[in-house]
Amino acid sequence: MLDLAAQVADRYRGASRSARGFIRGKLRSDPAVAALLALGAAQGFGRVLDLGCGRGQLGIALLLADAATALHGIDIDARKVALARDAARDLPAAFDAADLATLESMPPADTVLLIDVLLQLPPQAQDALLLRIMDAAPRRILVRAFDPDRGWRSAIGFGMERIRRRLGGDRGLAGMVAPRPVAAIAAPLQAAGFAVTITPCWAGTPLPNVLLVAQRP
Repeated sequence: MLDLAAQVADRYRGASRSARGFIRGKLRSDPAVAALLALGAAQGFGRVLDLGCGRGQLGIALLLADAATALHGIDIDARKVALARDAARDLPAAFDAADLATLESMPPADTVLLIDVLLQLPPQAQDALLLRIMDAAPRRILVRAFDPDRGWRSAIGFGMERIRRRLGGDRGLAGMVAPRPVAAIAAPLQAAGFAVTITPCWAGTPLPNVLLVAQRP
């Protein structure tokens, strides 16, 4: 795992030192990375669509670990997308800058990643995004969601999100934090025929994150 993190970070030679440090640290310490790498190794994700991909380090890690065969990342921040393109220059990957709230059609994919994305959108936009994803008929949808019903973890999570936004942690996002009950995220997926499992995804952190795996039978 540590070797993979260093291997991915080394691809970002055009990024700032702090950005490379962030990428390396994220891949080494984020519980979602370990969970997704393990799941990808067990199932094989095929073509991955990473919505809200940021600098693309998670998708690139999946490619290098042979957990994915191709990658398409989309993010609102054009500067991060440019870094992702450069880092993935010799890999089967493409990246586009676009606003997920207004993106009309989804590129074809076997697996769609929504990692820390839904809480950035108002509820109506969350529903619309999920519907557009389901219309594209992926085999699985993987969501790391902020669970607002986890007591003290949720209180800490709300506080950290507000601080991050005040410090400009995400370009182009409204100054709101809008996590929904996880059951509200799972309901339309289950109605569309997905089998949904929800497991904690906060190992080593005080955050209320869970991993929702929606899989077609």
